[in-house]
Amino acid sequence: MAVRHQLIRKPPAEVWSVLRDGSLYTRWVIGTDDSWNRDGRWPAEGSEIGYVVKFGPLEYRGRTVSRVFEPGHRLELESMGGKSGSVRIAITVQPWGEDTLVIVDEHPLSGPAARWHNSVLDAALQLRHRAMLSRLARVVESERHEGSDSGAGPGSYAEDGGPRVGA
Repeated sequence: MAVRHQLIRKPPAEVWSVLRDGSLYTRWVIGTDDSWNRDGRWPAEGSEIGYVVKFGPLEYRGRTVSRVFEPGHRLELESMGGKSGSVRIAITVQPWGEDTLVIVDEHPLSGPAARWHNSVLDAALQLRHRAMLSRLARVVESERHEGSDSGAGPGSYAEDGGPRVGA
């Protein structure tokens, strides 16, 4: 199991505005070349985002399903890797003073990756998470989330991750 944390110098509501926007996953999830909201409900439980991973001329299209969504606190995802199986990614968001502590916990659920799961795989995941959480912090801490469908006005979110009242 690979667990990593990152302190983000913004309040939890700003972290949630990025996590709730499936189109922004490309900007912070390592390895994705494109992402999109597949059903317009992201990140409600059972909703999906699609993604593309490219290896030179080869392209893989996958999907990630939201399995647990507790607005303002926790988002648990299952990334479907086709024949390689699936992976659980749990993201916990905690207030830390005026800032936010984000914790990511990832491990394989099914397929060869789950059968061959070992400390070497966990070490690789740690490196990936370090880069991924650093990217997430940069996206959240930027003034605007260019290319996002989040922001002020309708669809913006309160600090607890729920819809902002009166927006």
